[in-house]
Amino acid sequence: MVAFGKRLKERQVQEWQEYYINYKLMKKRVKQYAQQIELGTQDRQHVLKDFSRMLDNQIEKTVLFLLEEQGRLASRIANLGEQQDAAQQEQEHAIRNMSEQREAYRTIGQDLLKLLSFVEINAVGLRKILKKFDKRFGYRFTDYYVKTRANHPYSQLQQVFKHVGLGAVVGALSRNLHDLQDLQGRQGSYLSIYDQPTLPLQDPVIISVKAAVDRLTHSTNFLNFLGQHALIMQEELPAPTDENVDERYHFTSLVLNLVNTFLYMVNTYIIVPTADDYSMHLGAAPTVCGIVIGAMAVAQLFSSVYFSAWSNKSYFRPLVFSSIILFLGNTMYALAYDFNSIWILLIGRLCCGFGSARAVNRRYISDCVPLKIRIQASAGFVSASALGMACGPALAGLLQTNFKIYNVTFNQDTLPGWVMTIAWLIYSIWLWISFVEPSREFEEDRKTEKSQKSNAVEDSDALEKGLQQPLLITSEDKVDEDADQDNDDSEEAPEESRQPATSIGSAYRLLTPSVKVQLLIYFMLKYVMEILLAESSVITTYYFKWSTGTVAIFLAGLGLTVLPINIIVGSYVSNWFDDRQILLASEIMVLIGIVSAFHVIVPYSELQYICSGLLMFVSAEVLEGINLSLLSRVMSSRLSRGTYNGGLLSTEAGTIARVIADATITVAGYLGVGTLLNITLLPSLFICIISIVATCYTYNSLY
Repeated sequence: MVAFGKRLKERQVQEWQEYYINYKLMKKRVKQYAQQIELGTQDRQHVLKDFSRMLDNQIEKTVLFLLEEQGRLASRIANLGEQQDAAQQEQEHAIRNMSEQREAYRTIGQDLLKLLSFVEINAVGLRKILKKFDKRFGYRFTDYYVKTRANHPYSQLQQVFKHVGLGAVVGALSRNLHDLQDLQGRQGSYLSIYDQPTLPLQDPVIISVKAAVDRLTHSTNFLNFLGQHALIMQEELPAPTDENVDERYHFTSLVLNLVNTFLYMVNTYIIVPTADDYSMHLGAAPTVCGIVIGAMAVAQLFSSVYFSAWSNKSYFRPLVFSSIILFLGNTMYALAYDFNSIWILLIGRLCCGFGSARAVNRRYISDCVPLKIRIQASAGFVSASALGMACGPALAGLLQTNFKIYNVTFNQDTLPGWVMTIAWLIYSIWLWISFVEPSREFEEDRKTEKSQKSNAVEDSDALEKGLQQPLLITSEDKVDEDADQDNDDSEEAPEESRQPATSIGSAYRLLTPSVKVQLLIYFMLKYVMEILLAESSVITTYYFKWSTGTVAIFLAGLGLTVLPINIIVGSYVSNWFDDRQILLASEIMVLIGIVSAFHVIVPYSELQYICSGLLMFVSAEVLEGINLSLLSRVMSSRLSRGTYNGGLLSTEAGTIARVIADATITVAGYLGVGTLLNITLLPSLFICIISIVATCYTYNSLY
């Protein structure tokens, strides 16, 4: 297991070594600055100026070489294009030359892959040295450097981070290969690739180039954007694109994981349209629906931890346990009506929360699904969640009946419980018959592979401390910093500096201000969404006299917007704007939705409620995808694995938000249903404003 600097060197093209950003030299310079400041021979202003100049020189060296290589590739493509045009004039030679020309283009494609890797390695190295500087001195140097360089009209930083210009080379290569394919097939249905972008060229080298470009642009397409919601973190320096992918996984087991995700989300939201009515039938206030809905989230706070730990050893056993607990919980929820007990109802919902196996579902995709299809599996995970969220309320709207069998009541309040009881029973049988536990050998292979890849990323556990921090780090921090050094090529990072977090406390200590802000944003959006969904039945009944079926249609409609909105954002919006811009704009739209939802003076209308609710929900959905995308990039690599991983932290943040939101609804209900809407919107407004301010504060560190 090698240190980050050595890993960078191993990935470099040998003949280009002098043109890479000299990460090792800059690390040594940072160490020298620390010694000089400690001795009093240098001041802060000189250090900032000198290091900025050094970075500028390193970036300029890299960018000029990049432009030179781009020109060479462009010239080769242009020469081949001329040869291709000449060959087409002689029909008898055209077919014979096509094969040679295709191979020539593929050779250029391989060289283009090397150049894309060159850009990627330099971008990662530059990002790491900026973080290391902040970590060592406590300056917010990254914020200053990016702000002054990124938006300058002569910015060279854009060349490294945004690979400006390479897109034209990629486009020229793709178009010419496509033309060759079109000529050989004698089909000619379209003039060029630009006339039919939905049918991309399936040449292997172009697929590899596209994958490399997607990594550099952080995967701005629908599947990748949707998959980011799962927060299955990717390595900053992934293995080369031609690495053999382990195909040893069981498709049916993956499907069972996704079905578990779908059923759990159905289980969560199927009671929302009727929870207030059920509470009143059991002698409680309608706003107790907040506790009924939130009880599941309370239990999930604990289940996420033990299921995440359990998934280190097995996937099958926790899924079986989850199914049994959910079967029992839904049975209790359904029987509470005939026992006339709100406590049986709440215990049933708590049991359902204790059966939340989302941590297992996420870990199975991360550990057992080949990298080649992992993004599709991640998108499937998110799609299953979104469909479950829409199907839950819709199903509740269909269960409008009332009858008894042997003194057991079946009506709109109890049928959600009975339906889910049957669903989990069927699922348990299917799981027992079809699920295949990955072998120990397979799991060890995956862990070894992931461990080797994760060594390419350094720790970032004390970054961006802010201007209020001392000039030099404390002795305790220095030990940790020194533990991560790689000052010679053979040095290895110590084992403890690469280990995943072993507790919630140690995971929290790895969080930088940027990560904390992203978790705050995730908390905010989950809080806003839970307030909107959980109190919808009470609010619409009070103001508009909506029936259970109408509420169910409204909630199902909100859920059905998830996939279309993600298609739009993932396929189009994220290609036009930076993630940071979309993040801030989405927060502002959530704020506008909250403000427009308040009931002030004029009579409250259905149009106002629907439009404001739709704006809040859609903006929060957009925000979630962008937020988790940025979170995966700024989070320490040590949080990409182990029990206390980034996925668990985000799940806990979202679950805590739901618990607090549901508690807010119940507490506010004691002041009267007439004031419920405004009182529950006030915390949402406050948290949203705080998150916007925090985003502006860390905006440049999200580069």
